[in-house]
Amino acid sequence: MKKNTNSIWTHMRRSPYQTLAAVLTMFLTFLLGGVFAITTGTSLAILQYFEGKPQLTVFFMEKAGKAEAEALKINLERTGKVASTKFVSKEDALGIYKEQNKNDPLLLEMVTADILPASLEVTATEPKFLSELEPMIKKADGVEEVVFQRDVVDALLSWTNAIRIVGGTLAVLLAIDSLLIIMTVIGLKIAMKKEEIEILKLIGASQRYIRKPFIIEGGIYGVVGASLAWLVIIVLILIFRTPILSFLGVIPGINTILMNPLSSMTLLSIGGFLVVLSVTGFLLGAIGSLITIGRYIKF
Repeated sequence: MKKNTNSIWTHMRRSPYQTLAAVLTMFLTFLLGGVFAITTGTSLAILQYFEGKPQLTVFFMEKAGKAEAEALKINLERTGKVASTKFVSKEDALGIYKEQNKNDPLLLEMVTADILPASLEVTATEPKFLSELEPMIKKADGVEEVVFQRDVVDALLSWTNAIRIVGGTLAVLLAIDSLLIIMTVIGLKIAMKKEEIEILKLIGASQRYIRKPFIIEGGIYGVVGASLAWLVIIVLILIFRTPILSFLGVIPGINTILMNPLSSMTLLSIGGFLVVLSVTGFLLGAIGSLITIGRYIKF
C-alpha cells in the first residue's frame, strides 16, 4: 500500500503540468458546481420565505369589517388553494403602523384607527394559484382593493427556474470536461508506464494491483480540486458576509448561518459541504480513470 502511494505521488510530481491541468479543471468544475448549489439553495430559501408571507392583501371598504372578511375566508378555503388567512382589524393596522413609524412622532399624531382599512392577508398553497384567487376576491362584498405583487412572485419563480437550468447545464458540461481531462491525463500516464505494466502482467500481478494506483490518482485530482473550490467559496462568503446579510438577512436560515459563523449548525453545514464536494470529486476522478483503464489496459 505504501509503495503504491509513493508511486502515485512520484508520477504526479514527474508530470506537473498534466497534474496541474487535471486539478485546475476539477477546481473550476466544483467552483461553479458549488456556487450553483449554494445559489439554488438560497433561491429556494427565498422562495419558501415569500411563499410563507401574505401573498395577497385584501383591503375592505370603510364600513366593511370582520363579517365580510369571515365570509370571504370561508369561500377561499373551499377552493383548497389557500394555505392560511389572517384578519387585520383597524386597531391591529394602527398598531402595525405605529411600530413601523415609531421613530417619527409627527406621523403618529396624524393617524388614527378610523382612517385605516381592515384587511385580510391571504397565503396560497402555491404561488401559481394567486392569479386564480385574485378575480374571485375582487368580486367579494366589501372589498375595496387587492394588493397582489404579481411581478415579484413571477420574477422570483422565473429566476429560480433559470438558475436551475443554466447552472445545472454548465455544471454538467464542466463535469464532462473534467472527465475528458482526467481520461487524457491518465491515458498519458498509462502510455508512459506501458513497459512497466507489461512486466507486472508477466510476473502475475493482479488487475486490482495494476489498476488501483491510476484510480486513486484520478480520485486525488478530484478531491484536491473540490477542496480548493470549497476553500475559495467559503472565503468569498466570509468576505461578502455583510452585504449578503444586508440583502438577505430577513431569510431565517441564511441569517442564522451568516450571523453565527462559528455555531455548531454553521460548522456542520460547512463541513458537510466539504464532504459532499470531496466525495463527488473523488468519484468523478475515479470514474474517469476507470473508463481510461478499461480502454488501454487489457488482461
